[in-house]
Formats: sequence, C-alpha cells, structure tokens
Amino acid sequence: MTVFEVARPSLREVPFYAPDATSCAVDLRDNANLWGAPPAALAALRSIDPTALSLYPGVSAGALTDAIARYVGVNPTEVAAGCGSDDLIDATFRAVAEPGAVLAHPAPSFSMVPIFARLNGLQPVAVPLTPDGAADADAMLATGARIIYLCSPNNPTGTVTPADVVRRIVRESSAIVILDGAYAEFAPGLEDLLKEAPAFGRLLVLRTFSKAWGLAGLRVGYAVGSAELIRAVRKSNGPYKVNAVAERAACVALAEDADWMRARAADAVVSRERVTQALRALGLTPLDSRGNFVCVPVSDSRALAARLAERGVAVRAFAGLPVFGDVLRVGMGPWPVREQFIGAVREALACT
Repeated sequence: MTVFEVARPSLREVPFYAPDATSCAVDLRDNANLWGAPPAALAALRSIDPTALSLYPGVSAGALTDAIARYVGVNPTEVAAGCGSDDLIDATFRAVAEPGAVLAHPAPSFSMVPIFARLNGLQPVAVPLTPDGAADADAMLATGARIIYLCSPNNPTGTVTPADVVRRIVRESSAIVILDGAYAEFAPGLEDLLKEAPAFGRLLVLRTFSKAWGLAGLRVGYAVGSAELIRAVRKSNGPYKVNAVAERAACVALAEDADWMRARAADAVVSRERVTQALRALGLTPLDSRGNFVCVPVSDSRALAARLAERGVAVRAFAGLPVFGDVLRVGMGPWPVREQFIGAVREALACT
C-alpha cells in the first residue's frame, strides 16, 4: 500500500511552539501585563453590543487602523492591524519575499521568526548578537537577505539595538527591514522610529497590545510603514484577522487608557530595576534589560527553573543560546510577585 503523507515534507523542519505548561501559583513566563487589563477597555468589553458577535468585523480593522493612525500621528494607509504582531510578521514574510529568499534574524531573538520563515518557504539565517546584545549590522548586511528582522528591546535578552544601527541597515541594504518593538513602551529614552517608518519606504515597525496595554488574550498588534508596504501586508493577511471584540477594546484603550498604560509600564520598569538589584545581591549578573522582564545568565537554566517551579514560581528557561548560553527570562509584576520570585531564587540557589 502506498503511504500518503498529509503534511508537506519541509514541515518536518518546523518545530511546534510548545513552551513548558507547568502550573504554578506565580507565572512569570509570558511577559504579559500582570497589573491586569486597562479599565476603559474592560468596561467596553462588558457592555459590547451583541450584534458585534453575530456580524463580521470591519475589513482590515478599519476603525482600529484609523485609531492607531491618530495615536501614532501617521496616515491610516500607513497602518496595518493583525491578530497580534506575530500575525503581521507572518503576513509580511508572504508579502515581500518569494519562497527560497533569505531572511536574516538576530540570535537569540523571538523564536517564532525562523518558524514563520520556514512556513513561508524562506531560508532563515541566524546572526549572533554582539556581546552587548545589539544586532550586528555588519553581519546582517553581509547576508544579502531579502528580509532583515530586528527586535528592540530584544526578546529574550531585553537588550536594545540603537536607532542609528537600524537606520544604517535600512540605508545600506536593499532589504525589507522589520523592527519589532513589542517591548518599546518599557524602554524610556529609547529613540522611537514608529512615526518615521513611512518615510523609510522599506522599514516596517511593529507594536502590540499584548504587553504594556494588557490585552494579550485579545491578540491585537499593528504595523506602521510606507503606504506601499502596508498595502502589501494587508493583501497578504486576509480581511478579518482582528475580531470585532478585540477591535472595540483596542480602540477604547487608545482613546481612554493611554495614561493607565504608561503608568503600568513605569511600574514594570521600577519592578525590573528592583529585581535586577536583588539578583545582583544574590551573586547573579542579569543583562541590561529594557523590556518588562529580566534575563539572567545561569549555569543550568532548566535545573534552576525546575527548582523555582517546586517553589511555586514559573519562569522561562533557555538553554545554550548564542552569545549568552543558559538564561532565565522572568516577567515583571507587582511587589508580591517580585517578593515571591526573589524568595524562591534565594532558596533555590541555597540548594545548589
């Protein structure tokens, strides 16, 4: 009997996204906003018109793209919305590169990028970060890639790539450059290229409502770029990728919850700095993170994460990362969360 393969052969190279799902009282794995959801958006969800559930949402989230354009200060034709910013990464890969093209990305960085690349028939090329955690512009440019993906602040390290380095990569390459700014709200003083993006032509800057805005469960992200680039992304992404409930909540958040968002982002920065100091006092050397998390190099990340889980605290363990080796990534939260994490680390280290 002939064996029939359902999946295409190249899918064998693509791993499942399957992070550890161990249940713990304190879960710091996903970098979500542990201060909760924005109040006005939450009120809007509680009072949503039932017809929003029985009818299709607006094509390409028109109301939301208008609201984002007003918030950012660009034209609505320069904004695309999607089901999280990772949805827009996936759509952009389809929009601008033919199968077989090269995509350059930092290593380590967002784990879904090489997966989306392979799913779209692209060749991902990992380029190690510099020792200070920035993208290596010379090495990125040397790849001759059709797409260059950058993440600043970077996930999982929290380190940044200066705006001048991004500009240089755009200027000296012919690539479509994607700058993922999912954690930008937690990096005070970091030069923001969001409003500049349309003028660059080949630069697409991403943002998300999943982190600082506290709406991770609704899956809303957006991209800002030139009208030509945005048109290609929208065409590649399908008409209804943002559901009506999520669109309503995000529109209200932009209109009424910006001060709440900025205050919670500031809380996360304070939490990050205090946790960093506490970890240093315990003899660890956390990286200079600018996200809503701390990245801590350790000798054996999986073993230490397991000891923390035994104490009711879940963190994300990464083993053998380029440049940084084993690390733990720890999301930030209010004081009781910080206190439980630091106490668990103190106990876990005492057991080694």
